Amino acid sequence: MELIQNTPDLSAYLAADEVIDHHHPLVRRTAARLARDAEDSYAYARLAFEFVRDTIPHSQDSGDPRVTWRASDVLEQGTGICYAKSHALAALLRAEDIPTALCYQKFDVVHGLVAVRFNGAWHRQDPRGNRPGVDAQFSLDGERLAFAPDPEFNELDYPVLYAEPHPLVLDALRAAPDRAYLWKTLPTAL
Repeated sequence: MELIQNTPDLSAYLAADEVIDHHHPLVRRTAARLARDAEDSYAYARLAFEFVRDTIPHSQDSGDPRVTWRASDVLEQGTGICYAKSHALAALLRAEDIPTALCYQKFDVVHGLVAVRFNGAWHRQDPRGNRPGVDAQFSLDGERLAFAPDPEFNELDYPVLYAEPHPLVLDALRAAPDRAYLWKTLPTAL
């Protein structure tokens, strides 16, 4: 699948905003701590991915009712669904000048992940968190995502790489008072 930037300006994939708030002190401190153990940007990207995947539980897996959507809130509260975890990973990567996009897949509901740009190409990564039957890994050599869409069930990979969260995703996160409500209002398509 050919991945398509929704804006040709690569700097948009480094930008901070209300959601991917990589100028927030907590995001900066976390990025600096991770960067100390990284020999280069590739190693940093892997460390940031593993940090978000492994230390911030997916709220559905852990039963946490809180809904987070801003990257700094995900890091502070230590919880989030796939979209929120993707926002946190994007902020950590952008904090170290690694172009990062938000991208999506369609299953029963829309699933969120990120794409990082290395060596002139985009590489999708899924920080949702592993569990039995889910083994997402950081990879620049072929995708190791949590889920593979099955076209027979009308599942698909959306090819668009967004510099900002998709409005339908962000609206659902912002409107949800808790995860139970969010689960009823997740977007089913983009």
